[in-house]
Amino acid sequence: MSVKQPPHFITQIDVSAETTSFTSNRQSTLSEISHCLWSMRAAQERQNQLLEELVVQISQMHRQRMYELASWKQANPDLSYFCKLAADKLGKVQTEMLSTITTEVEDGYEMLLDSEFALGEFVDRFGPRFAHLNGLLQVLAQLGNAPDFVTPQQPVR
Repeated sequence: MSVKQPPHFITQIDVSAETTSFTSNRQSTLSEISHCLWSMRAAQERQNQLLEELVVQISQMHRQRMYELASWKQANPDLSYFCKLAADKLGKVQTEMLSTITTEVEDGYEMLLDSEFALGEFVDRFGPRFAHLNGLLQVLAQLGNAPDFVTPQQPVR
């Protein structure tokens, strides 16, 4: 049976290594880090410019939409007032509908969880109506959101 020899260890260390090699490596590493930081700064500046351009573009579109709404409200003050009234009433309808939906979910949670059919029926029953109601409510609220209302005498038909 043969006995394995332990691996040879370094028994001699050269402590007279040149310091210029260490210094030049350190300088090249610092140069690379500096270059990387400058590149990151340039990329960040470009990203900031793009974000500023995006904000300007979005704010211009928003201002244009607000101008169009204000013009429409000035041209149709009575209709704007009735849109506000309708939005208030539909908001109450939406609240009642949400109450009904949450009650049904609470009462039938297990069945909705276990049955694809029950879940489909629930979504078919409430989903489209709720989505359409929400869309109508948003339009009416936007059109009826005039700062100063003058109560008209008769509704516009």
